[in-house]
Formats: sequence, C-alpha cells, structure tokens
Amino acid sequence: MMIPPRGDVLTESVEKKEKRHGRKSGLIAKKRTFEHPQIVLVGQPNCGKSTLFNEVAGYRSVASNFPGATVTYTRSHVRVLDRTADIVDLPGIYSLTSLDPAASEGQRYLLTHRVDVIINVVDSSILSRGLELTLQLLDLEIPLVLCLNMTDEAERKGIRIDVEALSRELGIPVVATVASRGLGVRELFNTALSAMRSPHPGRHLRFSRDVERIIGRLSRELKEKAGEDLPFSRHLLATKLLEGDAAFLELLHERYPGLIPRVETGARELALSHGRSAHEVINAERHAISMSLFERVAVVRKPVLHLKDRADSLLMHPLWGYVFLCLILGGFFYLVFKLGGLAEAPVLSLFEQLKTSLTARIPSGTLARALAGSLIDGLAGGTAIVLPYLLPFLIGLSLLEDAGYLPRVAFLMDTFMHRIGLHGTAVIPAVLGYGCNVPAVMATRILESPRDRFIATFVATLVPCAARMTIIFGLVGYYLGGLAAFAIYLINLAVIGLSGNLLSRLLPADTPGMIIEIPVYHAPRLRSVAAKTWFRIREFVYIALPLLLAGSLILTLVDHLNWSDLINGLTRPVTVLLGLPPEVGLTLIFGILRKELSMLMLFQALGTRDVISVLSAGQIWVFTIFVVFYVPCLATIGALYRQLGAKRTLFVVLYTFVIALMLGLAARGLAAVL
Repeated sequence: MMIPPRGDVLTESVEKKEKRHGRKSGLIAKKRTFEHPQIVLVGQPNCGKSTLFNEVAGYRSVASNFPGATVTYTRSHVRVLDRTADIVDLPGIYSLTSLDPAASEGQRYLLTHRVDVIINVVDSSILSRGLELTLQLLDLEIPLVLCLNMTDEAERKGIRIDVEALSRELGIPVVATVASRGLGVRELFNTALSAMRSPHPGRHLRFSRDVERIIGRLSRELKEKAGEDLPFSRHLLATKLLEGDAAFLELLHERYPGLIPRVETGARELALSHGRSAHEVINAERHAISMSLFERVAVVRKPVLHLKDRADSLLMHPLWGYVFLCLILGGFFYLVFKLGGLAEAPVLSLFEQLKTSLTARIPSGTLARALAGSLIDGLAGGTAIVLPYLLPFLIGLSLLEDAGYLPRVAFLMDTFMHRIGLHGTAVIPAVLGYGCNVPAVMATRILESPRDRFIATFVATLVPCAARMTIIFGLVGYYLGGLAAFAIYLINLAVIGLSGNLLSRLLPADTPGMIIEIPVYHAPRLRSVAAKTWFRIREFVYIALPLLLAGSLILTLVDHLNWSDLINGLTRPVTVLLGLPPEVGLTLIFGILRKELSMLMLFQALGTRDVISVLSAGQIWVFTIFVVFYVPCLATIGALYRQLGAKRTLFVVLYTFVIALMLGLAARGLAAVL
C-alpha cells in the first residue's frame, strides 16, 4: 500500500540539508545528538533509496533512474506511527571503503554520527551484488533492516526470493518493497521502528578460516590497544585495515601507530597465501559469501522478456544508437520550442491588458505608475516568457531521467568524452547541467579522479542551463527561428569539446575506462515527474521571480534617477566591442545574478518586448551568444567555490568571460557578412 502524502505514517516533512563536513573529518568523532530517532537509508547507487525517501518525506531528494543522482545526504522529519523520526538519505555506496567523495561522505556519516537503525536498500534483481554491502553493514553492529526493493523487476527476470529464509540467514528483518509504486513502504518503516526498539544483533557471516584467523588476531591486538574506545566493531576495523582503506589507516596512524607493522604483516600473509593482494582476497571472500547466500534463498527461473529488454539493441547500437540519440534530443528541444512559442504570445497579451487596466488608474508621468508598470512587466517576463519554455523542458528532462535513458546517453557519448580527456560517466553531470548548473557541479563528485572532477566541473558550467535555454528560445528561437536556436546548442557542444580538450592537454593523465550501471527502463510515474519538476522549478518561483520583480523596480528607479548612463558606462567597453546598444550593459550585470534576468531586463531597458524593432537580427544573435557563455550565475559560482576553491573558480569565471567575448566578436563578424 502506498504511503499517502498526509497520513498516519507521514504527517509532516521538513527538509534539512546538512552542511558538508571538513575534508579531514576523523572516523572517531563525537557522535552528533538529535532529538528524534535517526533512520538512515544506505544502499548501492540506483537501488531506489531516493525514491523510497521521497515516498515518505515528500520530494526532497533528486531521484533519477541513473547512478550517482544523490551526491550529498538529505535529512527530513517524518512521523512513523506515534513517533517523529529523522530519515537520512545517503549517497549511494558500493562498499564502506571510500573510493570517491560521495562514498566518503556516506562512510563518514555512518561512522561518526548517531544512527539508530539502518535501512539497507537492495535492488532485488541484483541481490547477490547488493548483499556485499549488507555484510559490511552487519559489522557496524547497528540495528539493520534489509529492504528488498524492485521485487517486481526481480520477478520479471525470473528471480524468486524467499524473504523469510534470507531473514533467518542474516538474523535481521527483511521486507520486500516496490518503492516506485509505494508497495511495502509502510511495513518497511514500521519494521525499522520495531528493530530500533528491539534490535536484532544480526549474524556475522564469516570468511574462510585462514582469512578469519588473521582478522581475529588483529582484532585481539586492537582490543588490547583500544579496549572499548571504538564507535564500531573491531572486526570491521581489522577488515578495513587489511583492505587498505585510507580513512581507517589514517585513524590507525593517529591513534595506534604501534599497530601499523601488525597490519602490514597480516596483509602480507593474506597476499602470500592467496597469490593476490589482501584487498582482492577480502573482496573475493565477500563476493563468494554473497553468491552462496543468494543461491540458498533464491530460485532463478526463465525470465519474462518485454519490449524494453529488446530496446537497447537499437538505442545502444553502434550506429543506430546515435541516430536515435539525435532524434530523441532533437525532438525534445523542438517540442520545448513549439510549446513555449504557443503559450508565450497569449499569456503576454493577458499581461498587456492587465498593465493597461492597472496603470490607467494611476496618473501618468509619476514614479508610482512607472513602478506599477515595471512590476507587471517583471511578472509577465517570468510567467509568459520563461515558464512556457522552462516548464516543458523540465518535464521532458524528468521523463528522460525516470525512463532510464540518460545512462544510455553516457554510454554513447563515452567516445566523445574520451576525446576531451574524460569518460562517459562525466556525461551525467553535464546532462544535469541542462536543468541547472549547481547540481551539475555537485554531481561531479561521482568521478573518482580530482583531475576528472575539475574538468567535468568546468564543462558543466558551459552547459546551457534551463535559465540560459529560456534566453535561447525566448530571443533567438522566437525572433530568428528554431534552426538558429539549435545552432547555438551546436556551437556550445563545439566549445565544450575544444575547452575540455585544452584542459586535458594542460592536465595530462590516463583516462580510466567508464564503468556505469545501465538500469532497466521504467515507465515514468506522473506523480514522480510532477514532484521532480516542481522540485526544480521552485527555485525559479522562490528565488528568480522575486529577483526579477526586484530587478524591474531597481531598473525603473535607475531610469528615474538618471543613473542608467553611469552604470552602462561601466560595461561600455564590452557593448562597443559587441556592437550592442549601450542600454544593454545594465542587463548584463543583472545576468550575473540569474541568467534569465539578462533577457527580461532587456525588454525593460529597451522599452519594448518587440526586440526585433530595436535590435537587428545580428545584434540579437550576438547578445544571446555572449549571455549564454559569459560568467556563471552567482549560485553556480558559489558551488564552484565549494567544489574547486578560490583560484580555480576565478579561472572558470575569467575563462568563460573571455570565451563569451571571443564568440560574441565572431558572431558579430559573421552577422555583418551575412
């Protein structure tokens, strides 16, 4: 049964995004205390954690049908039966070993925060792989509930899992769910609350005798040194030390340096006895236990093949895959342009009537009349020019995400990304950038290499976000046609490719191959698509629209006080080079706050929405090219600073400004020739 938006399980939902901890946050830290019980969702990427979280907490986390969608943890208050609890959605991790910043954050949270119960979410269709993380979570000795999610997909693949047998084997509660449809979610959280009240210790499924002998010896030595002064089990610490986990080794160097030779001795013993590194030995042991456990609790029958199982023969074909990619993305942008164009004119007409009716009641020539008119102009710009393009774009992006097509795009684009020194996984942050550059910058944390993260972050800032998309469609598309708007996207791809290639040459390194999980296709849920669209568009409603209205008032006051010439004089070198009217300068300053403001303030600065009557087609083209590429918005600059630091953020800002200026000059020259 689906948990209702407001019911006995969920009666309130308050998002609490926690600030990131310092990079060198130790594993032994004072546990944070919270007023409410802490229920933490842990699982491998793309197992449905965020979908489960959103099902009970309202839409608070980006849940997409591709791995790496969640790159920081999200907290929300919910009411489970008679208690209010905090639910935390951690980034997807394959192991308690930190291999990238997102995984490090998940590891750090589990080991340094108070956790009352863990819900380990596993994709039932790949149960044997998911159980490898479960075995490590058991070593934390925290109450644990195993959530077998996507059981419908497992059954479609012919996999039948004996839930009770699996519960007996692990010694913990196991609940089957289909989070995307709300099935089993109520039972899962009720079970988690019960497990917290009456914790099950769980069974530690041991490795082979020789491996356990070395782990046991190191555990005893840890007990002698540390006693009970550890927030997690000695078995977990000994295992992770032998695996060579950097965070645990750092703890050992800080607290028990005398044990370093013992760890090295144990790792050498494992390597010599098995003919491979200790890390590989332990991983192989964990994999063998998981496979054996799967074979004991599951029966595999003949799968039921659907059309979606055959779709990849075309959509990921070496030739036809690219044809369908162009058709899908081309059709997507064409629909956005057509739908936006159909809605823009009638909605603008309504606001024109409203403005005429309202301002007619205020004496002409007064500041009050000018301010009233500017407020309506600002509201009209946001509602009639931005939303008609932004809304269908975000709906379409959500549909492509939930359907599972984006990982296919990453696979197809892997060759192109290698040419600019990255791999196909970097496509995922880039695609997110078409919605907003801020989450795109944060999503680069799914990349393991710091060098790759920097290049991918740089590339993500060049991707035209939804705000810049409205400028492309609202100016070039509306006045110059859809082909001209599409040309800007092609120019953007060329700039991304050349810029990425330049950075790769400046920062040479071997580019790793792409390892990405290709999820199954899912029919998008309308509720999920609607919630995700609102989740993304609310930033425009709550932040951009008020800024737009404030900007309209400020621009009116600037005109009233005759300050326009002074401010436009500051940007005069740029507007002269680009061949634009001096009035345009002030709009470029507003664009640094939010990209949409450049276009919307342009209407007010020029005194008309019929831009083509004031600017030539070439000037519209030059203005749009410059705005699309120049300095990222303030929110993106803030994300860049947190991700890259001050020097690299300054480099990105200066580079984008120079590129925008060069492209603007080239566009001006081309417009003069044509």
